[in-house]
Amino acid sequence: MAKVLLVDDDLTMVQMVAELLRQEGHEVFPFSNGNAALAGLSAHSPDLVITDLYFDKTRAHGLEVVQKARALSPPAVVIVITGFGTIETAVEAMKNGAFDYLEKPFKLEELKLCVQRALSYSAAVTETTYLRKQLKKKYEFSQIIGSAPKMQAVFKMIERVADTDSTILILGESGTGKELVARALHYNSRRQFAPFVPVNCSALPENLLESELFGHRRGSFTGAISDKKGLFEEADGGTIFLDEVGSMSAMLQSRLLRVLQEREVRRVGENTPIYVNVRVVAASNEPLEKRIKEGSFREDLYYRLNVIAIPLPSLRERRDDIPLLVAHFLKGKTNNRTQRPVQVTRQAMGILCAYDWPGNVRELENAIERAATLCEDAIIQAGDLPPGILASVKSVSPALDAQAAATLPEAPESALYPLQPGPQPGTPPAVGLPGTEPLVPIKSFLREQERAYINRAIQQCGGDKEQAALQLGISIATMYRRLSADDKEL
Repeated sequence: MAKVLLVDDDLTMVQMVAELLRQEGHEVFPFSNGNAALAGLSAHSPDLVITDLYFDKTRAHGLEVVQKARALSPPAVVIVITGFGTIETAVEAMKNGAFDYLEKPFKLEELKLCVQRALSYSAAVTETTYLRKQLKKKYEFSQIIGSAPKMQAVFKMIERVADTDSTILILGESGTGKELVARALHYNSRRQFAPFVPVNCSALPENLLESELFGHRRGSFTGAISDKKGLFEEADGGTIFLDEVGSMSAMLQSRLLRVLQEREVRRVGENTPIYVNVRVVAASNEPLEKRIKEGSFREDLYYRLNVIAIPLPSLRERRDDIPLLVAHFLKGKTNNRTQRPVQVTRQAMGILCAYDWPGNVRELENAIERAATLCEDAIIQAGDLPPGILASVKSVSPALDAQAAATLPEAPESALYPLQPGPQPGTPPAVGLPGTEPLVPIKSFLREQERAYINRAIQQCGGDKEQAALQLGISIATMYRRLSADDKEL
């Protein structure tokens, strides 16, 4: 149950309420003095604070308790009690962060109900905060797996432009992860707590897509039985992702161009414009320049969308990442019969690396899912792969053992692949060799090595900086100072 800090100068009331709360299973810390209660907030870190507003008739000392309780990390939920103070004072307490207030005299059932509501609210806030952190962690740009140079370039571009409001155009074949990149851009920006709204522009007919994007007014067309907000309005303050934007009709292209230019939308059947604060991220699986030459895509819209382009490489352009992706897709998979972790033979891995993957990472994931389900003895062999892949790959080196399991790259606990891997333990840095960077002062070199090591620790802890600081034996403040560009201390 919850830890409750109780403050009131009436000892009888403190004893009565404390006993009631203990019967409900809560741990209670009773105080009859305001100064002692303020010290108790830091010592006990309560989940709930119940405080009187007035410990004497001079001023509302309880407001200090409210403010300090809300300043805790995580903040405590506060219920204030007022006996002879005015309602205005209680309202002032709620403006300072109190959840609710009760007037003396109150019934015990009223207090119990108020406590239940306050703790339910606290649990909901805690869960929401946790889910937001998990969602942000899921779509960190370092979650996109790949070590090939072209993928490193993608990571660096995402890192540079994520926290801007610039319009982004993501280019890549189907299955290369365009929506994953769009989500990474959103959840690593200042808009992360606002909506992310994905729209597949090729999945809806023109008239329905217009209504979905811009909304409509009741009676504007047959079937419009009520006013409807469009997806641009739903995404206000956040990001809208327009997938397959090249499939839009000419009419919708002109309307989208106006949104990008004027930052306003007009619902179907309405003349009043509505201002929207939305970041637009668009994607296409084919070159839009080709559609411009064909006359099916507006050139001026292309220039509005193509402020910053992020081209995604196909899987055949980064074959070295295939073993790493296979390790990621097999992480946590076990054979249904033996419960042993699923492995891959060298021959099967050779086939996977030789195939051209027209469906890219999505096709690879589905192939691994199929093979992991059909394989015997928890080892994926060549025959477990989809027939289409086997037919496309004519031959595999006979040196590859059909039975021996391939050695997969180690999949980190959080399924991350470091954006900028630090030096491996025991590997001396290459300094002063021909073709390497020029020598730098020893302090600068050590500072860079330290930052690289801290970044590697953060990656290994799944992005959790507090856990990384604990593992490294330093405080979180020291970690931030060491990572800052202007840190001069060694």
